[in-house]
Amino acid sequence: MSWIEWVAVLAGLLCVWFTIKENIWCWPLGLIQVTLYVWIFYQAKLYSDFVLHIIYIFLQFYGWYSWLYGGMNHTKLPVSRLSPNGFLLSLLLTSVATALWGAGMEHYTDASLPYWDAFTTMASLMAQWLLTRKKLESWIYWISVDVVAIGVYFYKGLHPTAGLYAVFLILASAGFWKWSRNRLNHEIEVPE
Repeated sequence: MSWIEWVAVLAGLLCVWFTIKENIWCWPLGLIQVTLYVWIFYQAKLYSDFVLHIIYIFLQFYGWYSWLYGGMNHTKLPVSRLSPNGFLLSLLLTSVATALWGAGMEHYTDASLPYWDAFTTMASLMAQWLLTRKKLESWIYWISVDVVAIGVYFYKGLHPTAGLYAVFLILASAGFWKWSRNRLNHEIEVPE
């Protein structure tokens, strides 16, 4: 347990709290968190998570912009849902990517827990992409990632990070319900 891990944990908690509230400060806090986790996951030989967090750095900037200007006429982006086919496609893409990435990590690296790490990586990428577009289903992905990540990080001795993901699990559940309510309230207020 290093001070860097504790700072990343704090930034991560604040990031998710602000995300639930649809507050733009989630993106700079997320940038701090993911940048620190690049180093943490490299040291732990969780290479899929290492690569994921490098990608997250770029997605933080995209999400920041998208939330501010990604709506109609470059306005704030509202919460929306995927179509049923869109959700099925996201599941298929995540499953195939997990299998391929896990096989690559197993055969070409000394990665620890290559398939579990691949799942958390690929499902997190899908969740983060959906989050940048304010899709409600992002929270479903985050919940599944958090459940698996708690076990992976605890097993690897990253106890503060495992604790963070336990809190993330609670927050992701709260985020799903809050965004669901906000979306319904927004639909009621919009005249047809």
